[in-house]
Amino acid sequence: MKGDMPEDHKGLIREAYRIDGITAEECRSIFLDWALSLSAEHDTASSITALIDRYAPDAPDHPMTTVLRDGTESMTKPRRRGGWKSRPRP
Repeated sequence: MKGDMPEDHKGLIREAYRIDGITAEECRSIFLDWALSLSAEHDTASSITALIDRYAPDAPDHPMTTVLRDGTESMTKPRRRGGWKSRPRP
């Protein structure tokens, strides 16, 4: 059985919640795999929100819940550009 919701079509997030003793680092790796597997038409932010709504109430202290919440925050925060694009131009 794959994911029980379209946002988790491979069941990666669901399975992460079932692994006893899973670490935050492992959850971040699973999250990255999940994010890379999304099709272009998926809205990542709304998919993450749906996953939080589905899994977080039953596991508020689970490392995957933290990773999912971090995912929503990092999508809304602007990131500083580095390298030559951040340097002042003459």
